[in-house]
Amino acid sequence: MEDTGQDADKTGNEYIINVEHLNKQFLVDKQPIEVLRDINLQVKKGEFITIVGHSGCGKSTLLKIMCGLVSYEDGVVERNGHAVVGPGPKCGMVFQDHRLLPWLKIKDNVGFGLRNLSKAEREQKVAKHLELVGLESFANSYPSQLSGGMSQRAAIARGLVNKPTILLLDEPFGALDALTRIQMQKEILRIQEEQGTTMVMVTHDIDEAIYLGDRIVVMSARPGEIKEIIKTDVVESKKRDSALFAKYKKKIYDYFFEDSEEEYEAEYVI
Repeated sequence: MEDTGQDADKTGNEYIINVEHLNKQFLVDKQPIEVLRDINLQVKKGEFITIVGHSGCGKSTLLKIMCGLVSYEDGVVERNGHAVVGPGPKCGMVFQDHRLLPWLKIKDNVGFGLRNLSKAEREQKVAKHLELVGLESFANSYPSQLSGGMSQRAAIARGLVNKPTILLLDEPFGALDALTRIQMQKEILRIQEEQGTTMVMVTHDIDEAIYLGDRIVVMSARPGEIKEIIKTDVVESKKRDSALFAKYKKKIYDYFFEDSEEEYEAEYVI
């Protein structure tokens, strides 16, 4: 669906994303399955919000509703003060799979969504964003020639090239090895700081949620409800060996297992 100006910011609008009393059902074999229940979430400009919860709790569905890729019938979902009616140029999306087109060079993948620009303007924008993610030397490479981490960097550059006010990330580092994942976490924070882009990321990784999030949205098992929104300390949340980091981790683990009789090891103890 084409954007109809919904991403033009309303004067005085406090929240860049506003979700109120959102409910979502899917029909499976003609039977309604409740996916999200009474979701209320407001995101301010420049925030980095992480969403964590059980597999199948509706995290990705919530993100896709914010983007306009999945419809909703019950509740309020707004971007920049306008009801979400479809995808818009000021809202970028990065998926777990980089989804680069294999027959295009990296520079052409990054610039694929650019419209109404001269060739010189397009090349300038692409070059700037390849440099932002450290891929300026790979502009003429193909996706098959890049590692997983590099491919995700290219996907992030593609998501940012239209200069969105919002970037939504659906487990973008889920398929990466542990060391590459940590490096990419540092990179996305650097990019967010440089660009000032509001970011909302879905993740299964509790450490990642703490490290990246200004606030952590903890969701229940399906139907997904928000159990708590945890505001993190901007300094201590970046220290993986700090007592406060461990405290955040324990709190989230406790939510994960509070309705389960399963015994678990205290993995959060450092």
